[in-house]
Amino acid sequence: MPSSSTKRPELSSVARVPGAARILGVDPGLTRCGFGLIDMLPNRKASFVNVGVAGTIAAETLDQRILTIFQVAQEWLDTYQPDALAIERIFAQEQVNTVIGTAHASGVVIAAAASRGIPVYFHTPSEVKAAVTGSGRADKASVGRMVTRILGLDVMPKPADAADALAIAICHGWRGGTTGGAIDTSAGVQTHQGSRPAAQQRSTVMTPAQRAWAEAAAKTARKNPRKWN
Repeated sequence: MPSSSTKRPELSSVARVPGAARILGVDPGLTRCGFGLIDMLPNRKASFVNVGVAGTIAAETLDQRILTIFQVAQEWLDTYQPDALAIERIFAQEQVNTVIGTAHASGVVIAAAASRGIPVYFHTPSEVKAAVTGSGRADKASVGRMVTRILGLDVMPKPADAADALAIAICHGWRGGTTGGAIDTSAGVQTHQGSRPAAQQRSTVMTPAQRAWAEAAAKTARKNPRKWN
């Protein structure tokens, strides 16, 4: 079992905002894996649900560290039953060891969601930054401040992995909803990480909650088309 030094976020069930899509954002990492949960209404109003960071230490064996991230992801998914999981797309621009560790964490989170039939969507770091701050080159502090403002929080979520996870969830709610609609930034793209083309995403069978959210979002978009630009 994971060592007692492992950091595990405390979870408790929270009632969903009526008519909202529940989105779990994940900032993957082996040392720190951020989880940020929001409820997003069709009018793009985001409500904070929970945030936390699962941490492991280098002294633990790799298999136990990966297992810890997997178990924590399962706890989030089973406790909150999100309509979609949004996760940061990994780029090989960083150090090789960092990328490998991030890929390990990302893989088990994706597997945990897929095993529960929860659709997984990928967003690039620059896409997330642009969505919440208006600039794809914003620094972490700027992202944290905007997340705090958007969600009406009293204090900025810390560490940065927590704020980033919430930013990923907000980005998906604004740009992808729960079904890849609104603005599909991965249309026609198939990568080594398995991001699905738009046509394939749309063919995914939706849950009743996802279907209701999509219908409400489409209705809002027709009434207020500029809000979705």
